Amino acid sequence: MLISIAISFFTTYFATPLLIKFLTAAGILGMDLNKKNKPKLPASGGICVATGILAGLLSYVGIETFVNNGQTTSLQLLAAVSSILIVTFAGLLDDLNVKSHITKTKDGSNVKVGFSKWWIKPLLTLPAAIPLMVINAGETTMLIPFLGNVNVGILYPLLFIPVGVVGMANAVNLLGGFNGIEAGMGFVYMTSLGLYSLLYSRDPIGSVIFLISAASLLAFLKYNWLPAKILPGDSLTYFLGALVIAGIALGNIERAGIIAMTPFIIEFLLKVRSRFSASCLGVVGEDGKIKSRNGKIYSLTHVVMKFGNFTEKQIVIIFILIELAFCSIMFLKPF
Repeated sequence: MLISIAISFFTTYFATPLLIKFLTAAGILGMDLNKKNKPKLPASGGICVATGILAGLLSYVGIETFVNNGQTTSLQLLAAVSSILIVTFAGLLDDLNVKSHITKTKDGSNVKVGFSKWWIKPLLTLPAAIPLMVINAGETTMLIPFLGNVNVGILYPLLFIPVGVVGMANAVNLLGGFNGIEAGMGFVYMTSLGLYSLLYSRDPIGSVIFLISAASLLAFLKYNWLPAKILPGDSLTYFLGALVIAGIALGNIERAGIIAMTPFIIEFLLKVRSRFSASCLGVVGEDGKIKSRNGKIYSLTHVVMKFGNFTEKQIVIIFILIELAFCSIMFLKPF
C-alpha cells in the first residue's frame, strides 16, 4: 500500500504541471470567480488527480496479483478503476461543454455553466455505478433506522449503489468554486475514511482506495491552493463523489461514510431549496473579502459569509476544518 500511495502522489505531482500546459494550449479554461479580475485558468484538474489515483490503484493491483495472488481484491479494485474512468470522462464532457456566456443564478451570482438542463448531470454520472453493480460490491445487510439490520438483497447493487454514486457525485460537485476547497476537503475525508477503514473495516480494500486518493489530492493541492494555477472542474468533483461511494461500498463502512460526507448532504438539501439554480459564490469586495449576496441561504458558504467578512483563503480553511470536525465524529464511536 505504501508503494502505491507514493506512486499516486508523485504521478500527480509531476503530471499536473504538464497537464496545466496542455490544458492551457488546448483552450480548456475556466474563470477563477472569487478573484476581482476573474482570471482564466486551465480547468479539468480532475484529470491530474485521476491520473495519480489510477497509477496508484493499478500498481497495487499488479503487486497483489503477482506477489500475493489477490485475484478477488484485483477484481474489486479494477471495478473501482472503471468507475473512475467513466465518471472522469463524464466530468470532462461537462467541463468541455461550459458555455462562453455568463449566466445569472438565483442568488445573483454570475457564473459560467456547463449543461443547461439540471437532469443531464445525474444522467452522466449514472454509468459510473455499473462496474460496482456488476460485481455485486459490498454487503447487502444494512442498518436501517427503526428497522435494525435488514438484508436488502439485490436492491443493494441495483438500487442503493447507483443512487449513492449519482447522489454523492453531484453533491460533491455542488460545494466548490473556491481555490483548494474541493481538493482540501477531499484530502480530509479520503484520509479519514482510509484510516477508519484500515482500523475498523473487515475488508482493507476501502482503505486502499481512500489513502491512494488522499495522496493524489495532496499533490494536486500544491497547484490548486490559493492562488490556484489550475481549477478542479467537474472532472474532479464528479469522480471524488463516485470514488467515495466505491470505497464505502467495498469497505462496508456506510455509516461512517454518511457522517464524513454530511456537509455535502446538507449542501445538496440547501441547493434543493433553490431548485439547483443557486451557486456557492458571494461578492468579492475591494478589500478581497467575500460577502453574501442576499439574505437567503442556498449554500453552506452563504452561512459562513453571514458570520463575517472572510477572504477566500479563510473560507476554504473554515470548510476544511468543518470537514475535519465531521470526520472526527466517526472515530469517537466506531460503528
